[in-house]
Amino acid sequence: MVINSLTALERQPVVSELAVKSLKQTLKMLDKQVKQIQEKLLATLENTFKREIQLLSSIPGIGKKTAGMLLLFAGSFQKIDNHRQLIAKTGLSPREYTSGTSIRGKTRITKMGGNLIRSKLYVCSFSAKKSNTACKALYERLVAKGKNGKLALIAVCNKLLKQAFAIVKSGIPYQPDILKFRPKNLDF
Repeated sequence: MVINSLTALERQPVVSELAVKSLKQTLKMLDKQVKQIQEKLLATLENTFKREIQLLSSIPGIGKKTAGMLLLFAGSFQKIDNHRQLIAKTGLSPREYTSGTSIRGKTRITKMGGNLIRSKLYVCSFSAKKSNTACKALYERLVAKGKNGKLALIAVCNKLLKQAFAIVKSGIPYQPDILKFRPKNLDF
């Protein structure tokens, strides 16, 4: 609101320098207060969910802020039984419009759920496709099949949610080469 007022005031033919200066000071003060509140919130989250934030931050592509948001959004994973529930809650589950054998339109994500966490995960997917081995392999495989880049990034978001769920529930930090140590006589 202050930014809009400042922009409108600067576009006026006769500008009061005192009003502009006052709005700029108010904007600086508000920015400072927002940063202080964010720091306090992050500190409180780190104290409350110290172990979970460490576990989630071990996943390449997920930072402390996103880990905290994910814990708050998912209710610290207490009432979520499987990764599909988490994906559906964030609105990243696919939706297909079908009737009988006809399929109308492309399959899209539902977008029913937390748009803030969904947008944060989408931004995290850019980093994860470069640094997370499983996400990188998934992204490259989908793009090689000819899938759209955004579709592949949504798949990476789903992969991050699956990893986050598994890591928080198991209590074991992220291990990039966990499949290399799987016994060869077991079929999964």
